[in-house]
Amino acid sequence: MSAEFNVHLLSADKTFYEGKCVSLILPSLDGQLGIMAHHSSMVAAVVPGLLQCRLSDGSTLEAVVSNGLVRVANNDVLLLADTLERPEEIDENRARLAAQTAREALLHQRSQQEYLQAQTDLSRALSRLKAAGKRG
Repeated sequence: MSAEFNVHLLSADKTFYEGKCVSLILPSLDGQLGIMAHHSSMVAAVVPGLLQCRLSDGSTLEAVVSNGLVRVANNDVLLLADTLERPEEIDENRARLAAQTAREALLHQRSQQEYLQAQTDLSRALSRLKAAGKRG
């Protein structure tokens, strides 16, 4: 049995990565989800956080992922997310401003939908800040 599987990491506007992978860890509603070769078939929701894809050469590809879906089937993983960003692409000042704006929106929400959107925005901004902080 091969220890690798195919992975397709796609955001709304680009292909982030396509190729072989040894393990994939991503944030889900139930916590960190780990996927390895020959994982059972599944579909799961992805939430904002840090994604780690370990490649065959031992290197790790990291990305900040926003909301999305992951499908695992036949040793193939497809991740569809609104955004995927490398930590070095993140503008920390912009992420701080987004976090502050989301915190303020949480205090002034007018509906359940606005509250949930503000929570999502805050989670994404904090994930981006955490990833950006790790690189420096």
